[in-house]
Amino acid sequence: MSTDKIRWTPRSVVSHVLLAAVTLLFLAPVVYAVATALKPPGETFADPTALTGSHLRWQNFADVFDYLPFQRFILNGLLVAVIGTLVVLTASSLGAYAFARLKWRGRDGLFLVFLATLMVPQEVLVVPMFILMQEFGWVNSYQALIFPWAFTAFGTFLLRQFFRGIPYELQEAATLDGCSPLRTFRSVMLPIARPALSVLAVFTFIGYWNSFLWPLIIVNDVSALGTVPLGLELFFGQNGNQWHLVMAASVISLVPTLLLLIALQKHLVKGIAATGLAGR
Repeated sequence: MSTDKIRWTPRSVVSHVLLAAVTLLFLAPVVYAVATALKPPGETFADPTALTGSHLRWQNFADVFDYLPFQRFILNGLLVAVIGTLVVLTASSLGAYAFARLKWRGRDGLFLVFLATLMVPQEVLVVPMFILMQEFGWVNSYQALIFPWAFTAFGTFLLRQFFRGIPYELQEAATLDGCSPLRTFRSVMLPIARPALSVLAVFTFIGYWNSFLWPLIIVNDVSALGTVPLGLELFFGQNGNQWHLVMAASVISLVPTLLLLIALQKHLVKGIAATGLAGR
């Protein structure tokens, strides 16, 4: 337990008040979504000023699975997000190690070209990606949901910056002990890079989990391969807009991301500080 004590000065008080206000601002949509998810049907917009309905209706969370096979969308989303995250971590860490710690001709120039691909927005890439998936015969498949976005430059750039901060003496000591570059990568670099890998894992998981545009384009059979964002859209249909179920399903969809954040919280703090994502 930390023994540091906060020194309450006018400046620190103002800072804490501002931080608390910003925190409440960001939490407000979540609180509203949870409150709306517990409202009875027909009371969602009955009184816009009321945060809760006439009573708390927990049955809304069970009705989500009766209205649609929402468990199927959750399983699909988890499968795509978990496998996609593992592929991104593997490809990005290998690429980052090659760009940061191995010496070869044209390394820096190729990295700049690789980094420039970050400036191409996803909306520009969906058409050539769809044509490529057609050529592979992967349309309406899990492969098409996972692999097209598993080799972007963001993860490689993030991990490269972290690898460059590791002392070269460690790499030289491993080489003197007879480790090959691949063994040094696996036994020395990866354990040290655990905080940065955790940051990348969370960003990647959230990206796959919340992706809507690409699954909407590449998936033809939503009932079999649909992910959570596609499932949420199905609550708006011929039977009217089921807002209380939409909110209940949205709250349910937050659970995997929250569990991941809680599990990696310790490494995330270190990783954000080490990779410079904290903005300092």
